[in-house]
Amino acid sequence: MTSVNNTGQNEEHTGNQLFPVFLKLNELHTALIGAGNVGLEKLTAILNNSNSAKVTVIAREVLPEMFYLSKGFPSVNILQKSFEAADLDAADIVVAATDDSELNKQIRQAAKERKLLINVADKPELCDFYLGSVVKKGDLKLGISTNGKSPTVAKRIKEVLNTALPDELNITLQQVNDLRNTLTGDFANKVKELNRITAMLSAKDNNQEHNTPLSENTAR
Repeated sequence: MTSVNNTGQNEEHTGNQLFPVFLKLNELHTALIGAGNVGLEKLTAILNNSNSAKVTVIAREVLPEMFYLSKGFPSVNILQKSFEAADLDAADIVVAATDDSELNKQIRQAAKERKLLINVADKPELCDFYLGSVVKKGDLKLGISTNGKSPTVAKRIKEVLNTALPDELNITLQQVNDLRNTLTGDFANKVKELNRITAMLSAKDNNQEHNTPLSENTAR
């Protein structure tokens, strides 16, 4: 049995303690410090998930690929300069992706002084959040976390799920959303009806179910 101390915190802290959230990066300002290979990887991940993400990249040296990538995204701004703590004054979240450990610590300190959440590349102990592997099927998005233990394993799991989950899931999502908008009655009845309809997603013969239009399934 897990005991609780007088601060209200569990004494047992084993396992993954992360709380999954999905951020509206198009409504937040991300400061990305570093524009080398790691910075390019982080910016690519951000834009792959939100092509309207507001990102300011700050670095003295910038890979040509970073300039090339940013050309297709007007909400990305690249400042070729040394980092200053004031660069975070307009930020909501911070990603430190430099190869200078001391600079990363300075960035983290500046973020903490402004009460900003920060991700420090390849330094789980300095992170407030991780950029996990993501599986996308249209509007369906699944985040995968290994608690910072192995991004490589997370990528392999992503590959498995990408293959296992049918592309038709996005069609189902749209159909269920359309149906939800037509349902009448109180909240409990709506939930009951949606649960009945979406039960096909976990049916044993889901391969057949996934490839059958929702309208046909609900007509049975």
